[in-house]
Amino acid sequence: MPSDIALLARTAPLYDRVKRVIPAIEWPVFADDVDAILELKRRRNAVILAHNYQTPEIFHCVADVVGDSLALARKAMEVDADIIVLAGVHFMAETAKLLNPDKTVLIPDRAAGCSLAESIRPEDVRLLRQTHPGVPIVTYVNTSAAVKAESDICCTSGNARAIVEGLGVSRVIMLPDEYLARNIAAETDVEIIAWKGHCEVHERFSPREVRQLREDHPGIIILAHPECPPDVVAEADFSGSTAVMSDYVAVNKPPRVVLLTECSMSDNVAVEHPDVEFVRPCNLCPHMKRITLANIRQSLETNSHVVTIDPAVAVRARQAVERMLAL
Repeated sequence: MPSDIALLARTAPLYDRVKRVIPAIEWPVFADDVDAILELKRRRNAVILAHNYQTPEIFHCVADVVGDSLALARKAMEVDADIIVLAGVHFMAETAKLLNPDKTVLIPDRAAGCSLAESIRPEDVRLLRQTHPGVPIVTYVNTSAAVKAESDICCTSGNARAIVEGLGVSRVIMLPDEYLARNIAAETDVEIIAWKGHCEVHERFSPREVRQLREDHPGIIILAHPECPPDVVAEADFSGSTAVMSDYVAVNKPPRVVLLTECSMSDNVAVEHPDVEFVRPCNLCPHMKRITLANIRQSLETNSHVVTIDPAVAVRARQAVERMLAL
């Protein structure tokens, strides 16, 4: 019992950060892993990069760097550590490894995948290049390193329009998210050839759901991720990446808001904005939820699972990511 009391006392400041979204009765379940992870990070000179879709006890209590795909890609190059643990899905861990080839990159669960990344293969990209010779291929970071290696440049939902327009061409191929490509096409004069990949989280939102939200919650502000179908984005008040949505809430302070994206995003933004009411008709990402405090701890204890990329693939994939970061 004394050790339990000491543990809860040590972790009390961390619980204070998340008490609005994690009931007090649940914290003792998390506290031991949180405490152990913090010690393992110190001992092993490790950092944890966590995506916005991670649960609050990961995002706010053990992560060193948090953000959307673009933020994690940029910050991955700046970390001063021997080990990077990626609390996210596999393509993010690969991206961290591409940008930090001399560091050990770990992913706590190899099965943390992505419906978008699995929707396209390198041979598909090669066939598209043959079908549309000379047309630049812009590939969403939600793809494998092997697919990135077949591309000209990468993008995220936060910088996709800037990347497409920054190429200075009239036509591009944009992979693999059809809805992101169509939403960007509506904002630019550049012709966009799209692939048929979809995010299993965002494709489930519907215009009818948006209209029902407005009926049930008069005055609500609705923010949609650009991976949502275009008719959903058209019904929303604002569309942007997870980072842009978070910034919108911080700047505009809407009294009541809904984020049409993955569930944990609302929890994580709500922690920072106690004066904003978050309505939560969200969808869970089963892949993101494979990452837990327990397997982050195990990853640091056992050095599992090490992310490796074929060197020949890595060189070409890194170029596509670095071209994005350069813009």
